Amino acid sequence: MSRSDVHPIHVFEPWQVWPGSYDNPPVTGTFPLPPYLGPKITGTTTIASMGSCFAREIKTALIREGYSYIMEETEHPASKHASAAWERLYNTFSIRQIFDYTFEEFNPQIRWWISPETHVVQDPYRRIILYRSLEEAQADFEHHIKCSHRALNTAEILIITLGLTEIWRDRFDGSVICLPSGPYVNEGGDMSRYEFQISRYEENLANLERIHDLLLRNNPHCHIILTVSPVHLWATFRRDCDVISASSNSKSTLRAVADEFTARHDNVTYFPAFEMAGIFRPMMGKSIFAEGRENFHVNQETVDFIMKHFFESYVAD
Repeated sequence: MSRSDVHPIHVFEPWQVWPGSYDNPPVTGTFPLPPYLGPKITGTTTIASMGSCFAREIKTALIREGYSYIMEETEHPASKHASAAWERLYNTFSIRQIFDYTFEEFNPQIRWWISPETHVVQDPYRRIILYRSLEEAQADFEHHIKCSHRALNTAEILIITLGLTEIWRDRFDGSVICLPSGPYVNEGGDMSRYEFQISRYEENLANLERIHDLLLRNNPHCHIILTVSPVHLWATFRRDCDVISASSNSKSTLRAVADEFTARHDNVTYFPAFEMAGIFRPMMGKSIFAEGRENFHVNQETVDFIMKHFFESYVAD
């Protein structure tokens, strides 16, 4: 137990007080987690994951440790980051659109981009997925929907990693593209209908509620483990603040959304990967950032630290 020296005297569990404060134990190599964070995972628990770049790290660790990780469309490069060829999903809008087209309908006015020069077909809603023709694109997408449905329908645990709040929204139908990138953009495709915006607390929470509703109706026994990615923005499209402030705003907004969403639902828990990387590891005197060109990512030592605690928290004895 830990104690305060103020009146009246309170008695706290060790994980309730700031490490090293007053006479309390200092920072150790173990993050001070509460004893229960959610469901227990066994070797046969089916697990799916999706989300930002950090979702790929979670997938890699789960497969390496021999857990029953769901893998659909393994021949597709976009499945590298998740349980199906969803690619990286940086915002809650992109994640919600996955659930919309998997379980109901998603019919944006512009479904495919055709590159002006090379005529390559590009999916605007998944990160730079390219096809040689519309026929190939439509056939692959129909197959993808079936695989996506199978992955989300069979998952007993779904891990969702939240990334950022910056989006590009279609002015006419409200759909959100993944990123203004790829051959369509590079070859001068018309981007006038898309508007850069900072998504806010209410709409991100509404997206998670929509995701929860669709999952509950189609796979009511699935438990969601929510995280905020510790990977920061490489660049911001904002003109009113610097990239570090923009990244902090994204993470802070999504952390607040995750807290409210978790409090609303018994089948949702939050795992503090962001806090482990961004606060606790520096308290230990450890660097968290990768070296080289992608130094906005977390380094492997930090990934290992986070996943060690994930397994200790969720894996059955």
